[in-house]
Amino acid sequence: MSIFDFLTMIGGLCLFLFGMSLMGQALERRAGRELKIVLGKLTGSKAAGLLTGLGVTAIIQSSSATTVMVVGFVNSGIMTLRQSIHVIMGANIGTTMTAQLIAFDVQTLVYPVLFLGFLLDFAARRPRWQAVGEAVFSFGLLFEGIDILGRALQPLAGQAVFLIIYFFCMLAGHAYKIGPRKF
Repeated sequence: MSIFDFLTMIGGLCLFLFGMSLMGQALERRAGRELKIVLGKLTGSKAAGLLTGLGVTAIIQSSSATTVMVVGFVNSGIMTLRQSIHVIMGANIGTTMTAQLIAFDVQTLVYPVLFLGFLLDFAARRPRWQAVGEAVFSFGLLFEGIDILGRALQPLAGQAVFLIIYFFCMLAGHAYKIGPRKF
């Protein structure tokens, strides 16, 4: 891994984290109370939260992005931790549904989403629409950050040290599932 790859990875991570932070702030400004009511209805029960996470993840094809949005909602006080647990479980289940939607490449929409968010933020005169633009723009930043991270880490995919770490993590996870053995 060259220094350029390392800096690209750090840049992608920074873009991802900045997008997450910016989105939480923008959503809180735009629809704090209203969004809290809507999310309260969508996540009022365990099943509803699970289905919400499943649906959102199936649509945007990224359980990571769904989880980041949920973390942003919890961080801004729009959602409670209890509500978020079921949504994240649904997001993990929704990940399996993305195979059905694999023909639709979300990455092709990143730049149009960034442009739309930019236009809304800078062309809108009302603060509410500016906040919507900022939220849309930061959502695009999330996906761009994920893409940059993926491209920067691609050379490490076949490295022996990472394969060994992965192997031991799999063993540890399997041992955790079956529990300690009694001899």
